[in-house]
Amino acid sequence: MGERAGNGRVALVTGSTAGIGRAIAIALGADGYAVVLNGRRDAVDAEEARAAVQRAGGAAGSCVYVRADVAEAAGREALREAVRSGFGRLDVLVNNAGVTTEGRRDMLELSEEAMLRVLKTNLVGPFLLSSALAGLMENGDALRYIVNISSISAYQPSVNRADYCISKAGMGMMTKLFALRLASHGVRVFEIRPGIIRTDMTGPVAAKYDAKIGGGLLPLSRWGEPEDVARAVLAVVRGHHDYATGEVINVDGGFHINRGAL
Repeated sequence: MGERAGNGRVALVTGSTAGIGRAIAIALGADGYAVVLNGRRDAVDAEEARAAVQRAGGAAGSCVYVRADVAEAAGREALREAVRSGFGRLDVLVNNAGVTTEGRRDMLELSEEAMLRVLKTNLVGPFLLSSALAGLMENGDALRYIVNISSISAYQPSVNRADYCISKAGMGMMTKLFALRLASHGVRVFEIRPGIIRTDMTGPVAAKYDAKIGGGLLPLSRWGEPEDVARAVLAVVRGHHDYATGEVINVDGGFHINRGAL
C-alpha cells in the first residue's frame, strides 16, 4: 500500500476555488497534504477556499493559491513553476478544472471558438499540464497519483453539450495513455466520473435534475455532493487501489448501470 499523506507530500488541484475541486482540496489538506489551489479568480475571491483548506489541516496548514488558466501555456507554466520553486516535488495532481457549453447550445449551432474554449480547458490543458508536471512526479521514493475528474458525459451523449461530452470522452483515453507512460515511474493514473453533483455548474438545471432523480433516474436516489467525489480521490491517493492504474471510478449513484429491459 502507498505511503500515507504527510511528510511533505504535495497536491495540486486545478479548478479548486469552488465545487468539486474545493471539496477535493479540503479533503487532501485534512489528510496531511500541502495543497496548491488553482483557479481563474483573483486572490481575494479565492481566499475563502484557501482558508478552508488551511482550517482542514494540511502540512502545517500549508496552502497556496496560483491564479492561472490551464487552457493557456502561460498558466500551465505558472503552475509548474509554483510547484517546483515552492515544494520541489508533486505527489498528487488532480485535473479538475472544467467548463461546459455556454447556454447548453445545440451541437449544430456550436462555433469553432466556443468548441475550442471547452476542449482547451477540459482536455488539451489537462493533457499538457500533466506532461509538464510529470518530471516532478518521477522521483521514485513513493507512489504518485494523477486523478482526472471526468464525467458521465464521457459515455452519455447530450446534443446540447457536444463539446463537453467530447472533451470528457477524450479524458478517458488520456487517462489510459498517462497510465501506460508513467507506470514505470511509480505514477498511478485514475479517472473519476462524477454523475449529477450539486455544484454551480448544475445549478441552472437543478429543477430538471430534481424531477429526474425523483422519477427514478438513479438507483441511489439522491443528488451527489462534492464530498462524494472527494472521498473517491482520497481512496485512490491513500493507496487503496495500488495494483490498478488507468481505471475508471464511477461516482454517480449507479447511473452507469444499464437497466434497459431485455
